[in-house]
Amino acid sequence: MSLIVPNFDESVIVRSAEAEVIGQAPITIRLLADSSSTGGALSTQRVSLMDGADGAKPHRHDGSAELFYMLDGTAQLLSGEQVVTAERGDLVIVPPGLAHAFAAAPGENADILIVITPGVERFEYFRHLERIAYGKVPPESLLEVQELYDTYFLNSTAWNDVRS
Repeated sequence: MSLIVPNFDESVIVRSAEAEVIGQAPITIRLLADSSSTGGALSTQRVSLMDGADGAKPHRHDGSAELFYMLDGTAQLLSGEQVVTAERGDLVIVPPGLAHAFAAAPGENADILIVITPGVERFEYFRHLERIAYGKVPPESLLEVQELYDTYFLNSTAWNDVRS
């Protein structure tokens, strides 16, 4: 196992009012810290999902683990082939290479702090998702940037069964 030694000299402080917000209800993503600001240690964002909204479809990261901390509400998370219901205060950590997805539970809201470690430059990925949402680029364009953002999309029968 390799150890990531972060390379940054000052504390990273992100004020809520200054964080970039992507999207609008029912899905908002607050960009908190990208890999470049943490010396590669981590990337983090806060995702707010309203009324059962989908967060991320099944995917994997080959080079990073992903941590989901439930700030509030109830979410469904795919971890491998298991779908877990997580509530306020719950923590789910998915290792590199394992399929995962997340969404607010049906009829519920979810407020999730997500940390990816080691960090990957992810802010531009979320901006890309916003361009897709507004019809500026086609959804298939994500396939062209999977390697760049270490995000490889998958199909999951377990997830589809629970979310359909």
